[in-house]
Amino acid sequence: MSGQDDLEGDVDRWTDQYFKKTRTIVQRNGDTEVTYAVFMRRPVSFAPRLMIDWLNRIAAERNTTFEIDTCFEEGAWAGAGEPLLYLSGPFSQLVDLETLYLQKLGACCVAAYNAYLMCSALPDAQFLAMDARHCAGHEMAEMMAYAASVGSEAARRERDAVGFIGNATDATAHFFGNEKGLGTMPHALIGYAGSTLRAAEMYAEAFPGEPLTVLVDYFGREVSDSLAVCRRFPELAEEGKIAVRLDTHGGRFVEGLDTQAAYAVLERHVPRAVRQYRNEEELRWLVGTGVSAAAIFHLRDALDEAGFPKARIVASSGFNFFKCQVMGSVNAPIDVVGTGSYLPDDWRETYATADIVAYNGEPKVKVGREFLLRRR
Repeated sequence: MSGQDDLEGDVDRWTDQYFKKTRTIVQRNGDTEVTYAVFMRRPVSFAPRLMIDWLNRIAAERNTTFEIDTCFEEGAWAGAGEPLLYLSGPFSQLVDLETLYLQKLGACCVAAYNAYLMCSALPDAQFLAMDARHCAGHEMAEMMAYAASVGSEAARRERDAVGFIGNATDATAHFFGNEKGLGTMPHALIGYAGSTLRAAEMYAEAFPGEPLTVLVDYFGREVSDSLAVCRRFPELAEEGKIAVRLDTHGGRFVEGLDTQAAYAVLERHVPRAVRQYRNEEELRWLVGTGVSAAAIFHLRDALDEAGFPKARIVASSGFNFFKCQVMGSVNAPIDVVGTGSYLPDDWRETYATADIVAYNGEPKVKVGREFLLRRR
């Protein structure tokens, strides 16, 4: 969308044609007060703020008022089919807004639910939202960041979780109480520097005194490069200002591991972990290639044995709710989870729906949707 400057132009260009034609018909034949019930077909965490802010701006632009009666607190769990809110106002002023306000609600509610689940599965870990580059434009990125903050806050409140400490971009950092996005380096910098250690040195030279998170999988030397960085910056490591980020892809094991060694690591730390029922994917997350629980324990052991117990581990690569749940079940020593594509996951389930349930105060709704009527 074109953004802040042309609200009416956005509505005209982006709303469904049949809503625009209905507005013309209503304006020709007489207006009426209507009430919409807005709902979703799956359980979600209620995240309405972006939609409500937009509706209020439109109402001011049109010199009218809308009554928005929310049925839940922000971040609360809402069941499938439960009305999330009731929206009332003149039919001629509301009918052509449905397309846009639903776009601002459904994806937020699903992503907030995803964030809540992840934070609840690993309540002692910090989370960093790294989803911006997986989003379809800046508006979606804003929705995902807002949603992560809502789901995170709900997990803090209900599960005593640490939750999301921030995200990767400046534009949406305010949702997490930050002035700027968080993050230090991509793999591209490692390749440019020629070594993981040199990339860390370049970063420290450019941003002296800042905490340092270093990607350690570029050369397949996750353990060796982690120790090299800690030895180069022992003061930062002792202060807990060095973190090593495991982002190893699923095509190979972390340095020092193979199938047999991964089982041995997990057996040493969590003897019963692989003796419980596990499906193939869960077993891979425990002892397989990529960023497995065994890999995280293996790196933690190496750091501790080398005298760097305060160096932190950031885990990324495929961390959805289910992987977080498996990691939580074995108390994998993860300090921070970087999550990207899972926040906007289940895109097919992000659709919010609105139905009119009253005309001029008289209840009326299409057959089969009677469950949306207000309960008196």
